[in-house]
Amino acid sequence: MKKKVLMVYPEIPTTYWSFRYALEYVDYSSLMPPLGLLTIASLLPDTYEVQLVDMNVHRLKGSDIENSDIVFISSMIIQKESFHEVVHLCNEHKKPVAAGGPYPTSSYNQIEGVDYFILNEGEMTLPKFIQDYERGCPQRLYWDDTKPDIRETPVPRFDLIDVHAYGNMALQFSRGCPFNCEFCDIIEMFGRKPRTKLPEQFIREMESVYRTGFRGPLFIVDDNFIGNKRRVKDLLRSIVVWQRDHNYPFQLYTEASIDLAQDDDLMELMVQCGFSMVFMGIETPDHKTLEYAQKKQNARADMLESVKIIQRKGIQVMGGFILGFDTDPEDIFDRQIEFIQNAGIPIAMVGLLIALPNTRLYRRLQREDRLLGETHGNNTHELEMNFTPRMPMKKLLEGYKRIISEIYNPARYFERSITMLKRMPNRRFVSRPIAKGDLKAFFLSLLRQSFSRYGGVYLRFLMRALRYNHWNFQLAVNLAIKGYHFFRITDDILRIDEFSAMLVDSVKSLEESMVEFFEGGKRIDASEWRSYVIRIRENLKKKYRRQSAAMQQYLYKRFAKFESFTEQVLQWQERMYHYAATGDSVLFIFPQEMKKPVHHKE
Repeated sequence: MKKKVLMVYPEIPTTYWSFRYALEYVDYSSLMPPLGLLTIASLLPDTYEVQLVDMNVHRLKGSDIENSDIVFISSMIIQKESFHEVVHLCNEHKKPVAAGGPYPTSSYNQIEGVDYFILNEGEMTLPKFIQDYERGCPQRLYWDDTKPDIRETPVPRFDLIDVHAYGNMALQFSRGCPFNCEFCDIIEMFGRKPRTKLPEQFIREMESVYRTGFRGPLFIVDDNFIGNKRRVKDLLRSIVVWQRDHNYPFQLYTEASIDLAQDDDLMELMVQCGFSMVFMGIETPDHKTLEYAQKKQNARADMLESVKIIQRKGIQVMGGFILGFDTDPEDIFDRQIEFIQNAGIPIAMVGLLIALPNTRLYRRLQREDRLLGETHGNNTHELEMNFTPRMPMKKLLEGYKRIISEIYNPARYFERSITMLKRMPNRRFVSRPIAKGDLKAFFLSLLRQSFSRYGGVYLRFLMRALRYNHWNFQLAVNLAIKGYHFFRITDDILRIDEFSAMLVDSVKSLEESMVEFFEGGKRIDASEWRSYVIRIRENLKKKYRRQSAAMQQYLYKRFAKFESFTEQVLQWQERMYHYAATGDSVLFIFPQEMKKPVHHKE
């Protein structure tokens, strides 16, 4: 009888990267499938029956766990909350749990409830676990730093998912990056020598996706697709032929270093393959900071001109930007805004620097005694840092909020979208026919965005896009829909921060009132005090319930702590009322951090 393996991919919270609000226009449940688990599934022997539940698409049911022999979970750090909920549910059903992926690999010694950790790259550690598991003697930890030859890695199991639930498909060509950025964990996990698949191997994977019936965006997930340019060019020559023979079913995009702009042949090949977009870690316009962070490849280039060169080839540039480096100058916020606008980068992902485990940055901050804790993995929504920055924290957070407020102001967003469209060629090398879903998304965008608070700016953008580059009008509509997501996410972040501040202010107000009453030895009207506390709590509860589901997800723990605090206050009030009823005068000494008050009878 085959052993039954349940693979679970935890929920990813709503972030800039999730594009969740944009997916509403196209009826997809999630941006892309869990390629790591699909690859792990392909490494299992035929004697294993695999079911995969992606919690971003389907709800995980107790019966799914109950019907399995073992549960595999893979998770990024940003999924840690959902990860622990899944582990807890498996523990309740008394099913063994095996975990892998970036989060377990970086934090396995802090994770409870997991029976087996299968860490590093699965090609090395999974076979060892399976061998021991079948012998009945599995170990708790499987760790192997050996970098496998991914030319031996089988085709991912796309048959395990409903491809039509996803807006994009994903494949991997290489692992590793030749650069040495201090804050990056990729080089720690996968090494600095890029390992690649064979061109014919990658083409087989494209064929596998093609046979599922999926047509649309295909993300090559390499952290630096051009880490080995010679091998990439060999691959691209094969992709050109395959795409042409299949009438260009996929629009390709990937991640690459900015030195792409210095290789004209490489860009030409990418365009011929149907690459329409590339993500680049630009990080900062300040060259001193780039040198300090060991991102020297960016410091060697004129980054603004590099972006323009790539755009003129017909490839959209997405950019990643970071705040919080030790060498950030005082004017970094204005410079970031200026660079993003001048570069014409509509999709600009700005985040706060986080110290990821097992990075040189983490180890340096540890030596300097500046670490404050582990990261949530979300450097956009969580307006906090897991280390003490050189710039005052308050100034840094205020500057971050100012940047996202500015760049995702609809007028500024659409202005740089036009800047980019003006630079792009008037005729695309690969023209994709308009599908029924494209028309639906366009009309829904017209209906929703035309009557929004920025409706006038939106309509002017569409008219200008038709005027300046009508060949890329599909791209303009796509940018408008993504803009809707970015505007909502930015509003969410600012409202989360505002609501969190209200919670802090309310706690502070109650603390001050209690100190005033208790330390002053004053008698209090018990019913009046109780009404005062309940009124504050109920007012904030109403505000909390009016927030979107995504915002409540981020605010849940903070609001739960606030409710617990007010409950303690009410319990202390009951004690105070009891003593007052006996005729005794009561003096409460209010200690720090809401510890149990000390009372004295006189």
